[in-house]
Amino acid sequence: MRFAWFTLLTAVVVLALVACGEDDDAGGAGSPPDRGTMLLATTTSTRDSGLLDELLPFFEKQSGCRVKTLAVGSGEAIELGEKGDADVLLVHSPADEQEFMAGGHGASRKAVMHNDFVLVGPPDDPAGIKTATDAPTALKKIARADASFASRADESGTHAKELSLWESVGMKPVGSWYIETGQGMGETLTIADQKQAYTLSDRGTYLATENLDTEVLVEGGEALLNPYHVIEVRGDEVNRPCAREFSSWITSPAAQKTIGRFGVEDYGERLFVPDATG
Repeated sequence: MRFAWFTLLTAVVVLALVACGEDDDAGGAGSPPDRGTMLLATTTSTRDSGLLDELLPFFEKQSGCRVKTLAVGSGEAIELGEKGDADVLLVHSPADEQEFMAGGHGASRKAVMHNDFVLVGPPDDPAGIKTATDAPTALKKIARADASFASRADESGTHAKELSLWESVGMKPVGSWYIETGQGMGETLTIADQKQAYTLSDRGTYLATENLDTEVLVEGGEALLNPYHVIEVRGDEVNRPCAREFSSWITSPAAQKTIGRFGVEDYGERLFVPDATG
């Protein structure tokens, strides 16, 4: 009988020690060390579409890096990088990005994803852009009709794209019909909707913005492609380990898979196409 009790007690102690070891792994050695806070300067489109809410919790849990996000226009995000006030950029303004890298401000620049721009406007389409063969032709029709157009006018990647489209048809938009909002994409879409105006939007933010009466009137074509890149900022003050980790993580197969399926359940189509896997 004594032997039986001793055997039972030994088994209980062993099981308890094993359980303690498992708890230690889950809460201690199994968790990544705290690597500090990383500032991600990105665009309003990644925030307004909901993509960041989908991605960042996974990155923080796996990396031990806390992420503080600043969603601004791509131009402003790139300026923050130049000053060393951001650790990593997720932006969509290729010409400005290339200039940033040429200036020696970036340690790496990698393709992450793309979506496209669309011209949206009131369903009755007063400027008749639905019949336009491409986006530049549509903008020309809007200007000639003095139809209201809402521009972000905030040095964002979307604003840069809009200006390049105007330039491609030799036009500089001026007049009371041209509304400069100075706001992000979601806010500009709302203003355009309220004023029955046309605007240029990335598709993701347009689909994610609720209660809009505006419709997609012009889409497709190389001129409306919208690529995003991740840039690891070079500098003494930046959190380089977390920036490097984020750059590698967001271009990894797991993150790219999440990007590729984002939006399908809610909108019936993906909002971004992953590019890091080719």
